[in-house]
Amino acid sequence: MTSRKYSTVSKILSYQILIILIITAGFGFAGDWQKGLSSALGGMAAFIPNLYFALKIVKSSGQPARKMVNSFYAGESGKLLLTAALFVMIFKVPNIEILPLLVGYITALSVFWFALLMR
Repeated sequence: MTSRKYSTVSKILSYQILIILIITAGFGFAGDWQKGLSSALGGMAAFIPNLYFALKIVKSSGQPARKMVNSFYAGESGKLLLTAALFVMIFKVPNIEILPLLVGYITALSVFWFALLMR
């Protein structure tokens, strides 16, 4: 069962990377490098916290229920803090464009929504 969970998690994370690359390339080719960078940073602001959360959950697999729940809460708290910290750092980068940033962020998050719909 652990390998199936890991397989699902790794698929979702892989699809997130793929969609970030596609959106970044689209903004980069259609716009300029600054739009591509903004989109990539938005995608990474979604991907990095999700990776952290996934690692916490996979690591707790097979543990007693209480430890799994604690790992879930710790992972979710860490994910929220990481997201906030990443956005603070991103907004310090000069000439960040908000629309590509948000498109990159939202499309990376949408992978989870589509994964839930596909199940």
